[in-house]
Amino acid sequence: MRISSIILIAGFLASSFMSLKAQVDSRSVVFTYQKFMSMVKQHHPLSKQADLAIDRGAANLLKAKGGFDPKLYGDFSQKQFQGDEYYELLDAGLKVPTWFGLSVKAGYENNQGTNLNPENKTPGSGLWYAGVELPLGNGLFIDQRRAELKRAKIYRESSTAQQKIILNDVLYEAGKAYWAWFEAYNDMIVLEEGYSLANVRFQGVKNKAIFGDAPIIDTVESWIQVQNRSLELQQFQLNFLNSSVYLAVFLWKDGIIPLELETTTIPFTVEGMNTKELSGDFYSKMDSLIQNHPELLQYQYKIETLEIDARLKREQLKPDLNLKYNAISQPVGDDVFSEYSTNNYNWGVSFSMPIALRKERGDLKLAQIKQNEAQLQIANKREQLSYKATASLNSWRITLDQIELYRQTVIDYNRLLEGERSMFEAGESSLFMVNSREVGYLKARLKLIELMSKNQKARLTANYVYGILHQTL
Repeated sequence: MRISSIILIAGFLASSFMSLKAQVDSRSVVFTYQKFMSMVKQHHPLSKQADLAIDRGAANLLKAKGGFDPKLYGDFSQKQFQGDEYYELLDAGLKVPTWFGLSVKAGYENNQGTNLNPENKTPGSGLWYAGVELPLGNGLFIDQRRAELKRAKIYRESSTAQQKIILNDVLYEAGKAYWAWFEAYNDMIVLEEGYSLANVRFQGVKNKAIFGDAPIIDTVESWIQVQNRSLELQQFQLNFLNSSVYLAVFLWKDGIIPLELETTTIPFTVEGMNTKELSGDFYSKMDSLIQNHPELLQYQYKIETLEIDARLKREQLKPDLNLKYNAISQPVGDDVFSEYSTNNYNWGVSFSMPIALRKERGDLKLAQIKQNEAQLQIANKREQLSYKATASLNSWRITLDQIELYRQTVIDYNRLLEGERSMFEAGESSLFMVNSREVGYLKARLKLIELMSKNQKARLTANYVYGILHQTL
C-alpha cells in the first residue's frame, strides 16, 4: 500500500511539472539572426558612437583648416598729457597665411603726435602697405600649421576605419550572444522532450506495476530518470533565461531606449537552420582582405602621422631665417597707388639658431623610434590576424563536416532507441537499456546543436577577423 501511494504521488508531481515546462506554441515569433543584427547595427549606442567618429574626423579637419583662415588685425594707442597729444598710433590690416608657408599681409598705418618716435612718422593721410613674410629656413617646407592640417586629413580617413572597428566589435559580441541564445533554446527543447519521454515511460511502468505486470523496482528506476531529467531541464531553462536577458542588452531604439525581448520570442530551431558553405574567396582573398582590415589601416594611418611628425622635427634642425618685405604708398584722396614707387618699402631679416641643437636632435630621434615601433606593431598585428583568419576558416570548414556526420549519428541513435523500445515492449530488453539508449540519443542531439552553434560562431569570427562583419548584414 505504501509503495502504491508513492507511485501515485510521484505521478501527480510529474504531471504538475509537465504543465510548467516551456512550450513552443502558435504565439511564438522567430527572431532571425539577420533581423537581430540589423537592429544592433542601426540602433545600438555603440553603433551611434561609430557614426560620431566620422563627425569627429570632419570637425578636426575643419579646425585644422582654421589655421589658414585670413585674419584681421588692428592696434590703436594714444597718449595725452597736460593738454598735449604725445602720440596716436594706428595700425590695421589683413593677414592671409598660405599653404606654401608664405603669408600675405596688407594694411594701413597712420601715426601722429608731438612726441612721436621718428621711425613711426607717417604722412598726414597715412600709409598703405602690402607685402609678404617668408620663412627661408625652419618652416619653409613644413610648419606646425601645415602639419596639423596633414594630420587632420589623415585623421578624417582613420575615423572611417575607427567607425568600422567599433561596428565590428559590437556586432561580433552581439552575434556571439545570439548563437549562445540559439544553443540554449534548442538545448532546452531537447531536454523538454527528454523529460516528456521519461515521464511517459514512468506512467507506463507505474500502470504496469499497479496491475502486477512489472516489478515495483522498475517504477523507482523510471522515477529517478524523471527526477534527473527535471533537474537537467531546469538548468537548461535557466541557461535560456540568462541568455535571453543578455541578448536584450544589445537591443535598443535609436541608441537611447533599451528594449526587452517578448516572452514569445524565440531563435531559429535546429530544423529551420541552414548552414552556409565556406566560400573559396575567403582563402584566395585572405591577404587582400587582411591588408584592408580597419585595424591595420589604423596602424598605417598612425605611421603616416608619425612621418609628418618626423618631417616637422627634421625641419626644426634648420635655423630660423625669416624674410619680411612691405611695399608702402601714400594715398592721395581716394587713390591709394598714385604716389606708389618701388623706392618706397620696408624690409627685414631675422635669424636665430641653437648651437648644439640637442633638443631638436632628441625630438627627431624620439619620432624615429615611434616610427620603428609602429612598423613592428603593424607587422605583429598582420600575423595575428592571419593566424586568427586561418583558424576561424578551419573551424568553419571542420564544423560543417562534423554537422553532416552528426546528423547521421542522431538518426542512428534514434534507430537504436526505437529498436530497444520495441524489444522492451516485447519483454526482450530492460528498462536500464532503454534509458541508456535514450540518454545516448539525447546527448547526440545536444552535440549536434553545439556543433551548429560552433559553426555559426566560426563564420561570425571569420567575418570579424577579416574586418568585414559590418558589410555582411
